[in-house]
Amino acid sequence: MNNQKQQKPTLTGQRFKTRKRDEKERFDPTQFQESIVQGLNQTGTDLEAVAKFLDASGAKLDYRRYAETLFDILVAGGMLAPGGTLADDVTRTEFCLFTAQEDLETMQAYAQVFNKLIRRYKYLEKGFEEEIKKLLLFLKGFTESERNKLAMLTGILLANGSISASILSSLFNENLVKEGVSAAFAVKLFKSWINEKDINSVAASLRKVGMDNRLMELFPANKRSCEHFSKYFTDAGLKELSDFARNQQSIGARKELQKELQEQMSRGDPFKDIIAYVKEEMKKTNISEQTMVGIMWTSVMSSVEWNKKEELVTEQAIKHLKQYSPLLKAFTSQGLSELTLLLKIQEYCYDNIHFMKAFQKIVVLLYKADVLSEEAILKWYTEAHLAKGKSVFLEQMKKFVEWLKNAEEESESEEEEGD
Repeated sequence: MNNQKQQKPTLTGQRFKTRKRDEKERFDPTQFQESIVQGLNQTGTDLEAVAKFLDASGAKLDYRRYAETLFDILVAGGMLAPGGTLADDVTRTEFCLFTAQEDLETMQAYAQVFNKLIRRYKYLEKGFEEEIKKLLLFLKGFTESERNKLAMLTGILLANGSISASILSSLFNENLVKEGVSAAFAVKLFKSWINEKDINSVAASLRKVGMDNRLMELFPANKRSCEHFSKYFTDAGLKELSDFARNQQSIGARKELQKELQEQMSRGDPFKDIIAYVKEEMKKTNISEQTMVGIMWTSVMSSVEWNKKEELVTEQAIKHLKQYSPLLKAFTSQGLSELTLLLKIQEYCYDNIHFMKAFQKIVVLLYKADVLSEEAILKWYTEAHLAKGKSVFLEQMKKFVEWLKNAEEESESEEEEGD
């Protein structure tokens, strides 16, 4: 019997010699670059031939690994060093986006080359978007003509959905903004984008990635105003973009105002303070009384938890509106504002089914509280109502309107007798 102690296993393990084929291939884009440059030199300015060459080369060359190198060559003619300059020792081609003609037609043809390439090799999609973001950060390293071509191409690619509008975040880089490079680039980009699509399509793409409220960031902080933005882009021939930005700012201001209003109401701030605050904000943000009375109505109606029972909600609404009528009265000094409020009430009662039967009682209450005049109510009844729930609401108002008309006639005949 062997009395020797059994050796305990150790954790050191053994070293095995790595086989040649298991070693990770070193990242060396030189050979890849030479192959692409050689192919582009042979195809020259024939972009159809360029697209075919790129399509075929994907089967032989490692596009997945050298995507950045591939896009650098197609855009700038060779691999780009940080900052956007071409490294001196790299193989380069004279046939690329930056050496092409500076016109929309040529840029559209180049966009087709990129589209075909990415459709064929879907895995390049993310790398291409990253490349565009990088190129935008390198704008200061490019000539004005190169920037213009890149801006036109980017606008076309945004229009056909090849890249997301999130790439615009690169333009908010502090150095680019400070020197006016971002705003000048954006002019060319948006012109080519709107040329391909229209402002509504552009707006939808911007909203999708939350860029619709960030366009002011194309300018330094001291010039980040709606007035400056509007003048800059209108002078550059992009009035639709100016109007869009102005509208966005107005929507943003309205949302903020409504939020603040609801907070003031929930705190129980005095009405005179709320009215003073709102009037100041109206001046600052250029909000009309018609718009304001709509915001006020929404805020008043959002400041309470409504009963779900139809028979109880009317009573609750009357009590609530009686209390808040001074806030509505402060913003109905014009006939048009009164009419706007009536339409808002109609819309609200139609959209909130429990309020369908409350419409007439709300209108009568606001008439008695001097918020709505008989002229506005009669105008709404005869011609200015919405189609929403029209027959129900007109029927509800019929007797009250008849009473108003009779009262008006009596008043007129009394005046004639007095004369």
